[in-house]
Amino acid sequence: MHKILIINGPNLNLLGNRETNFYGNTTLDKIKSLCEEQCKKHKIECVFFQSNHEGELIEKIHSVDNRFSGIIINPAAYTHTSIALLDALRASNKPKIEIHISNIYAREDYRRKSITSEAVNGVICGFGENGYVLAIDAIINLIKSKAND
Repeated sequence: MHKILIINGPNLNLLGNRETNFYGNTTLDKIKSLCEEQCKKHKIECVFFQSNHEGELIEKIHSVDNRFSGIIINPAAYTHTSIALLDALRASNKPKIEIHISNIYAREDYRRKSITSEAVNGVICGFGENGYVLAIDAIINLIKSKAND
């Protein structure tokens, strides 16, 4: 059975209370439930992880190679600042999808550049919590494509 890692960066634990004009009212626990339901439909397993600490996110990415078939990551603010996170993502040869709840290209200038996107197969943004569901479908397709190579 395939297993995917869903990583969430800093301040996403505050979803539902934080800047609801950008992120809506959905909590991270609700997003986790949506992800688990979607994975169950596809008969895959997911591990859902959140940290406000860059090093913990990097360590989690380092743990992927023998345990997971792919990564979905919402790097949050580290999207725009973390070369260390970019390097960790580049070090993994697993399929990777970057997601954002809000449309980063319709936000402040400093949020319009994603450093981490250079190391992923694709980016999904602006679809709210549904972006996670879209990312699960996309990562499954990438995993299948990689298996057929």
